[in-house]
Amino acid sequence: QVQLVESGGGLVQAGGSLRLSCAASGRTFSHYAMGWFRQAPGKEREFVAGISRSGGITNHADSVKGRFTISRDNAKSTVYLQMNSLKPEDTAVYYCAAARLNYNGSPTNEADFGSWGQGTQVTVSS
Repeated sequence: QVQLVESGGGLVQAGGSLRLSCAASGRTFSHYAMGWFRQAPGKEREFVAGISRSGGITNHADSVKGRFTISRDNAKSTVYLQMNSLKPEDTAVYYCAAARLNYNGSPTNEADFGSWGQGTQVTVSS
């Protein structure tokens, strides 16, 4: 399995921006499609964004489309989530995940992911 470590979370005011990073190790990063999920208190974990192995295909949940952007740098074994125009309802623990080896396309289903980071807290104040 690939090991994942998220960073970049924190407290921000509504309308502000954050960039989350997820550093991968243990396997060849470019072999894994990646994704971001989030879980708010009392709610189930939900898909936020996904990206293919090359970075050429991305998907974003409707709730974040136009505000969040997923990207990756295979040379740095890192996937990013740029979050702009943040809202209080974006408050959650954000998780980075790696899809199963050599997954084709941009995964969106939790069942397609096999490795997870520990999560990073994002809190948006009103």
